[in-house]
Amino acid sequence: MIMTVTQKTALDWAKLACDTLMQQYEPVKLPPADRWHYHQGVFLCGMYDVWKQTNEKKYYDYVKTYVDQLIDENGNFYFARSELDAIQPGLLLLPLYEETKDEKYKLAARKLRHLLNTLNKTKEGGFWHKDKYPYQMWLDGLYMAGPFAIQYGQRFGEPELTDLVMEQERLMRKHTQKENGLYYHGYDESKKAPWATEQGHAPEIWGRALGWYSMVTANFIEMLPEGHEKREELKTVVKQLVDALITYQDKETGLWYQVVDKGDQSDNYLESSCSCLFTYAIAKAVNMGYVDTSYLTYAEKAYDGLLKNKVEVDDRGRFHLHDICIGTSIGTYDYYVHRERSTNDLHGVGAFALASIQLELSK
Repeated sequence: MIMTVTQKTALDWAKLACDTLMQQYEPVKLPPADRWHYHQGVFLCGMYDVWKQTNEKKYYDYVKTYVDQLIDENGNFYFARSELDAIQPGLLLLPLYEETKDEKYKLAARKLRHLLNTLNKTKEGGFWHKDKYPYQMWLDGLYMAGPFAIQYGQRFGEPELTDLVMEQERLMRKHTQKENGLYYHGYDESKKAPWATEQGHAPEIWGRALGWYSMVTANFIEMLPEGHEKREELKTVVKQLVDALITYQDKETGLWYQVVDKGDQSDNYLESSCSCLFTYAIAKAVNMGYVDTSYLTYAEKAYDGLLKNKVEVDDRGRFHLHDICIGTSIGTYDYYVHRERSTNDLHGVGAFALASIQLELSK
């Protein structure tokens, strides 16, 4: 059963998405179960935004329980120490520390922060996405580590982390921006990866990676101190990227393709998680004044397209978001379009909740 758009507000939809997964999983069993992992981190960041908007304690409690089931009273926990992805759930630790002043959250956050001292880097100083992908920077990594690093530095007296993150963004843009204003999935400084082009960048524009980049650049600006030299530069970056995105928005549905700029290919498809992330980025840019209010129509069209084409509510009132690409590395066109699709994958439901709150804030 596909519900009509007018039956619920964006906030209602965000709550339904969160409530459905809350009913299905105890916090630590969110897939992949019993792990400190960015899949859960993205979803729970969306849930945290729902809590901030509604002040309904069940959402805060669910987020807190996930963290508490993995971190002991001394701030010890198991996490992957060779990848940027492990840092992303740290975005849950900082607000929990502010709310509770419990030192375990600060101690755990410090462990994640120190990954930035030990992770491998390119010759230019860019973080490898993971040790198993030597000399590769991915767009994904800017979201996985950037917001946490900036916020940690601001809270705990390391403002230089802001400049570190801004340098990562500069390197990503330098090596991955395409002539059409979009960004390739990543690049390999060594040019040894089987997918690497002559310039070293990925061969395709993958939706969700570009979604992470669009979301995080829209978020970075407000994190920077007033007068920071990067604020105006990033406003221009966001405006140019939004303009490029709406050029490739599907005219009929308002959604975006798995390989964003190849919608004319018959085996390409409209993918949900990137469509949510682009919706978020455009709505956020409008809400913050980085683009004018006329751009909101593109975010609204995309959101309506998600509800009409990708969201299903079953006869028990449960939320289902379809056509979410599972976790994906860098590859060729055929690799992207033949990756498995999932329903209610946390990449998608988290992005949907985040986008819903931005649209709610635009009202």
